[in-house]
Parts: sequence; structure tokens; C-alpha cells
Amino acid sequence: VQPVEAWGGLVQPGGSLCLSCAASGRTFSKYTIGWFRQAPGKEREFVGAVSGSGGNTYHDADSVKGRFTISRDNDRNTVYLQMNRLSPEDTARYYCAAGRPLLSALRLETMYTYWGQGTQVTVSS
Repeated sequence: VQPVEAWGGLVQPGGSLCLSCAASGRTFSKYTIGWFRQAPGKEREFVGAVSGSGGNTYHDADSVKGRFTISRDNDRNTVYLQMNRLSPEDTARYYCAAGRPLLSALRLETMYTYWGQGTQVTVSS
């Protein structure tokens, strides 16, 4: 399972983007997919995650405040991060990662085995 992120870019404040995380392999649906982001000069932080089946999603309440939604399509081996009402504070490199973390450990980077290279999101007028 090797995740590859796509569809980052430049967007104006208040705009939307939908990132994708595609991965090869027939075991894709066995993995929880987490989204993380890292802004310049800051540590990487947890954004949210979706369970292997797609039936459960988890979002960081503080950073995304109901603006971001995670979904997955296992038929396409793809996970999506829909981001609405973007602000300059959302500017960061966004990463997806595959792993099998315990529910209590979703935020821990060490619980994710496979990482993508990231895609840059810049929110600016």
C-alpha cells in the first residue's frame, strides 16, 4: 500500500479543495487512512482519519471545525479530504498515511506505516 496524494494547489480564502489519496494494492480496505498536515515552521498535525470500511470517520475538532470531511471509495482505492471555507491558516503540506492504529491512537504518526509524499495547499488572495 503506497499512498499518493493529489489535487493540492492555490486557492483563495473562503474557497474549497478536494484532495485525493490513492493507493495500489488489494489490501487497501484493511487500512485506516489518516490525513495530516504540516505548515512551515510547525510540527505535523493530525487532521482526521477514516476506517478501512469507510464507516467511521474522525476529525480533529480544533483545527478543522466542521469544515473538512473525509470519505473513501474502496472500489477506487481512494480516500478524499474535502476542505471548505479555507483560510490562510490551512496553508500546509497535506499528507495521507495508511496504518492500523487503535482508536485511541489515531493521532499518532507512529501508528501509520505507509506515507505519501504530500501535496501542497496554499490559501492566499
